Amino acid sequence: MGKEELLSNPVTRIFFKTIDIPVKRDSKISSFKAYKKAEALLKKNYSVVIFPEGKIDDRYPPVLHPFKSGAFRMATENKIPILPIVIQDAWKILWDDGKRFGSKPGTIHVRILAPIEINEYLVNDNSTLENIVYNRMKSVWNRHN
Repeated sequence: MGKEELLSNPVTRIFFKTIDIPVKRDSKISSFKAYKKAEALLKKNYSVVIFPEGKIDDRYPPVLHPFKSGAFRMATENKIPILPIVIQDAWKILWDDGKRFGSKPGTIHVRILAPIEINEYLVNDNSTLENIVYNRMKSVWNRHN
């Protein structure tokens, strides 16, 4: 699941046209449809990757922004474990969409954190789950950026 704007980038378009669930971030209808499509895939035992940050801005170096709640609501409602993944160094290689600052070769480090089982969380306890995931990911992000 990713922002619809990635379809306009020639580098990311190929990837996102084949396996992405595009979301128009300023549209509640688009968000709802993407949520339902992702939920249907989960029910078929597919894995779904969600970037829960509410925004990506022009701040350099980047910071980890607060998360949106949809991914956590989906996880608790469907009792699906969360596997937090922190992508490091990508911003050093491809800061913007590549048009303004371009891109360069390099190494991106990916940190896969311990899975978080949902059994212990109630459906109405999404904010606690969201905070736990955010704090774990922010700790790793801060340590390695």
